[in-house]
Amino acid sequence: MNTPMAGAVSNEIELRKVEVRAQASIRRRQTLVYVLRLAVLVVTLGGWELAGRVGWIDPFFFSTPSLIAVQIWQWLTEGTSQGPLWVQVLVTLEETGLGFLIGSVAGVFAGIALGRNKLLADVFSIYIKVANSIPRVVLGSVFIIALGLGMASKVALAFVMVFFVVFSNAFQGVREADRNLIANAHILGATKQQVTYTVVLPAAMSWILASLHVSFGFALVGAVVGEFLGSKQGIGLLISTAQGAFNAAGVFAAMIVLAVVALGAEFVLTRLENKLLKWRPPQFSDAGH
Repeated sequence: MNTPMAGAVSNEIELRKVEVRAQASIRRRQTLVYVLRLAVLVVTLGGWELAGRVGWIDPFFFSTPSLIAVQIWQWLTEGTSQGPLWVQVLVTLEETGLGFLIGSVAGVFAGIALGRNKLLADVFSIYIKVANSIPRVVLGSVFIIALGLGMASKVALAFVMVFFVVFSNAFQGVREADRNLIANAHILGATKQQVTYTVVLPAAMSWILASLHVSFGFALVGAVVGEFLGSKQGIGLLISTAQGAFNAAGVFAAMIVLAVVALGAEFVLTRLENKLLKWRPPQFSDAGH
């Protein structure tokens, strides 16, 4: 004869079995993803190496993975023509970080200010549209002429690359804030500044943090382009030097170094976003489905 307690125990056992099966399925899928990623990498690099060795492509122009690996090893052990590789990476990271930080802060403040003040938005919107329509990479030459070959011109270019991305998201996030919450806060006696900090800013935080993932890449592009146009150190100068020497392996090696830097920054930003948005419900992709 079944008792309520026995039924409850049986249900708990079944739930545990379902949970175990679900976790096993998630682990199998994660393993499959890792295996497929490795397979894509092996096939791509293997095909590239094979094409260079059998003469389907000219290694002088397109290089090969083995030549690129040799170039990176030489940079790590012997240094580059501009000095140690880690120095070049640090220079580019410093330029990128400063441009990213200044551009992000300015973009957030400007986006919130114009999003909360319709008069300011109406006055400055036309100028922002005009400035945003200018290809910002072209400004690199202007900054180098005005600020020289040092770090300032690279930071300035990284700044303008970041500012408009963060500004647009912050502005849109403020405009998308729940009007009912804002109205209720005013009814309860909150000042405009209190509403901005306690209601509007948290509502726009998802928009702002989403823009940071993209904008750091733009900051890196700005710093590297600035170095490519004219600099004394940095990864962009490595690319420019390799290009001038028709060293395809050097160009690809510098691209790999940039990719590693970008992936590291993406990891840090993702961890920061997860800490700042602990209240956010798990996304579909986060659940492992």
